[in-house]
Formats: sequence, C-alpha cells, structure tokens
Amino acid sequence: MPLPSVLVDPNRYRFHAAWAFPVPPDTLYACLEVPEDYPSWWPQVREVRRTGIDAGTLRVHSFLPYELAFAVHGGRRDPVARTLEIAMTGDLEGWARWTVLPHGRTGSQARFEQDVEVRKPLMRRLAIPARPLFVANHAWMMRGGRRGLRARLEAGGDRI
Repeated sequence: MPLPSVLVDPNRYRFHAAWAFPVPPDTLYACLEVPEDYPSWWPQVREVRRTGIDAGTLRVHSFLPYELAFAVHGGRRDPVARTLEIAMTGDLEGWARWTVLPHGRTGSQARFEQDVEVRKPLMRRLAIPARPLFVANHAWMMRGGRRGLRARLEAGGDRI
C-alpha cells in the first residue's frame, strides 16, 4: 500500500475543486483564459503581470499572513477541449489546470487541479505542524475565487 503523499514529501500539495455555474462552457472558458482579469474577480489573486506571450508572474495572498509569488509559463491552451494548463516556478513549483465541462442542461463546471511543491523557506520549515493551516488557507482562497467568479459572470463579466 503506498504511503500518503504528506509522509513522502510534506511540502507537496495536490488540490482539486469543481465549481458549477449557470453559464455555457464556452462563456466560462473565455473568462478563465484571461489571467490578467483574475485580480478583478478573485480577491486573493493580488497581481498578474504578463512577461511574454505565454508567461507571467502572479502574487497571491489568502487568509494567513504570507504571500506567494511565482512565475507561470503556459502549457496547454485548448479551446476545443476547454483546458488551460500552466507550469509554476518560484514559491510554488508544479502545475495547475482548469478544465471546463458542460454541467446540467445549460451550465458548466470548472474543474481545478493543482500539483505543487512549496519552495517558500518559511512554509518549508513549518511543513508538518502548519500543513492543516496551509490547506485551510488554500480552501479559503478557492472559496473567494468561486464567489468572485460567480459574481463576475452574474454581472455580465462573461462578455470579454
């Protein structure tokens, strides 16, 4: 039987989320594919700066008193499959992916997956005792993103 990943590497995190919205999948995908707009609807995404065609930097800050900064490099961007994937380096190293799927008759679901290793020294030192707090901090951030995206879509923010 394999060991839980926290026992193998306490600095590695795998996150999953699924958000349902009452908008067509293409509408949701169009909103998610513009990372520069994330700070306008996702309170914990403090800054997104483009540094190249498929590259940029992000700063995020959730509930706990620390900020994460990392560079992102575009991976897969597939409007037909409605998949967006990035690689990250910096305070977080790994990848994140959005996949937008039909949901119900006319709605859609954004599936978020992330597999990262924390590189920020303070978080690495506190990896084992603070892990539950780090996981809760991520959950807080994701709730803020879901609420913000819902509000943006309801306000007509889907017309980019």
